[in-house]
Amino acid sequence: MKPNYTLLSIVCLLLCVPLGWSFLHRRSAARPVSVVRFATFNVAMNRDAQGKMLEELQSGTCEQAQRIAEIVQRCEVDVLLLCELDHDAAAESAKVFAEQYLAKSQRGLTPIQFEYRYCAPVNTGEPSGLDLDGDGKTDGPGDAWGFGRFPGQYGMVLLSRYPILVDEVRTFQTLPWSRMPEARRPANYYSDEVWKQLRLSSKSHWDVPIGIGPVENKRIVHVLCSHPTPPVFDGAEDRNGCRNHDEIRFWVDYLSPGKADWIVDDAGRGGGLAAAAEFVLMGDLNCDPVDGDAQRDALALLRSHPRVFDPEPKGPGGAEQSQKQWGMNASQKGDPALDTGDFPDAPEAGPGNLRLDYVLVSRGQQTYATGVFWPPAYDPAIRLVEASDHRLTWVDVGAQ
Repeated sequence: MKPNYTLLSIVCLLLCVPLGWSFLHRRSAARPVSVVRFATFNVAMNRDAQGKMLEELQSGTCEQAQRIAEIVQRCEVDVLLLCELDHDAAAESAKVFAEQYLAKSQRGLTPIQFEYRYCAPVNTGEPSGLDLDGDGKTDGPGDAWGFGRFPGQYGMVLLSRYPILVDEVRTFQTLPWSRMPEARRPANYYSDEVWKQLRLSSKSHWDVPIGIGPVENKRIVHVLCSHPTPPVFDGAEDRNGCRNHDEIRFWVDYLSPGKADWIVDDAGRGGGLAAAAEFVLMGDLNCDPVDGDAQRDALALLRSHPRVFDPEPKGPGGAEQSQKQWGMNASQKGDPALDTGDFPDAPEAGPGNLRLDYVLVSRGQQTYATGVFWPPAYDPAIRLVEASDHRLTWVDVGAQ
């Protein structure tokens, strides 16, 4: 029998596809020394009891942490915002994750030494002493300044290979929501007494400057970090939708000279970001530009802001999974290649896949490669995405 050369050619071609994807991914990771890779990743490393996440990490064998670390190493990140890593007072979880997982090779990959970390308190789980969810009690997770079962649940941490200028960091954890001009106060929900005390940030807003390059020619880049509340899990008053909108709008005003007079940081210093400052704005903003339940006006203002550029990172898995999972994805209008979150797709059960995670840069900065770590189904690395319902999103940024 003569060999079927056509069939053999097709088989060989299919076998080469994963190798080609891997090659392209590695090529995209190659970048000039002067370029810094910024990334945000909601790692879903939260647990239902205080100290439980830290205990798992300290074992050194937490499978979820190993997969998350492998993703970060594959993407060769320089500056990384982690959302939903439980915070503890000593920032021990962040330290252990950085030193025992990220700084150790995962499956032969190059480890990453994040020498600098910024980890501060957040509002999630922090008791307010008020009945914020209207259930007649003041001590439930819905009564915390940000929803949480204990202080620090769903926390944030910024990891960097470049020095963090700690003395110049600004945080806005305690900023009252009512200070915002034209705030979207939920209709007929909070009493005046509660409204005056309620904090804007469900976690916090951070302005973390980092220094890049030699001392004599150092670039200062302000990493603007936040993780607004999901615009769901409420009632007709849409209190979480309103808060999500205004948490995003905070950045619009912070970047707008003349509109930031109402903003006061936790140290009592007022005003927004200097007009000439270079920045990268990152986080799980919990707001898709087109689909989902959010009030997206503030996101539209942020993405179209004269100081902001949205490089729109994409990954091959987003469009593929949108087609495979179908359901709610079939009625969406946004580009599925931009999706960064994989959520329930059945009608009435979830929103489908959405773009929620962003790396936005200041105009004037050069952007190079971008990406969302969402491999196609044929790539063996697809096993890693089960570690979180979000995808790591990255952008390579050069100098102004």
